[in-house]
Amino acid sequence: MDLNLGGKRAVVCGATQGIGKAAAIELARLGANVTLFARDEDKLKKLVEELPATSNQKHEYLIADFTMPDDVKLTADIYSQSNAVHILVNNTGGPPAGTAIEARAFEFVNAFQSHVICNQYLVQAFVPAMKKAKYGRIINIISTSVKAPIRGLGVSNTIRGAVANWAKTLSFELGGFGITVNNVLPGATMTSRLEAIIKGKAKSSGKSEDEVKQEMVDEIPAGRIGEAQEVASAIAFLASPAASYINGINVPVDGGRTGNL
Repeated sequence: MDLNLGGKRAVVCGATQGIGKAAAIELARLGANVTLFARDEDKLKKLVEELPATSNQKHEYLIADFTMPDDVKLTADIYSQSNAVHILVNNTGGPPAGTAIEARAFEFVNAFQSHVICNQYLVQAFVPAMKKAKYGRIINIISTSVKAPIRGLGVSNTIRGAVANWAKTLSFELGGFGITVNNVLPGATMTSRLEAIIKGKAKSSGKSEDEVKQEMVDEIPAGRIGEAQEVASAIAFLASPAASYINGINVPVDGGRTGNL
């Protein structure tokens, strides 16, 4: 099985922590030149130095805040002028928890910009080089909520679903160029995002954080919460030559929790 990413350039968004960081490390292990994309330069500098690298690999970083789509677009457009990107991992922190009925309009607008619009700008910047290389992998880190909406995540459920349908549409349009577009759907994964959700549920329910966490575990057939590295492994496989005929799908990485196909 060909998992070699030598000579490929991967841009990983939200790369300084959690699943994004784990994905960057795994892609580097497979030989890719990794470009980290996030807003915290101190963390970016540190991670660039930590990434696995051989003498043939060059890792670097880009700085932009995904709450400011125009900055993301400008940064990506400039970078694409002198760099061919073969792998794009779209990964942005989810919107705050809360019910859909109580969400204010600007919360939907802000989330749409950070996820759909920023993703669109990145794809438009990097796809021309993918077409030229006849190799492209666009991998969106979303949520199992695109298959089964999660209670208490009204805005997130809405926007994640939009990203999934955007990605499926792109898979039709780009498949003929050797470019695949797939979504990885993490379930409960031990990241700062999950920790925030646990704290929020504990506060709203009056339960302890341990009780809330155990309730989550009880719903997972695997009997535990996942690790970021496990999600990263799925991302890395989809980025590889071995996954060339996998296109337009949603891949849950959730220990079997999602109750539908």
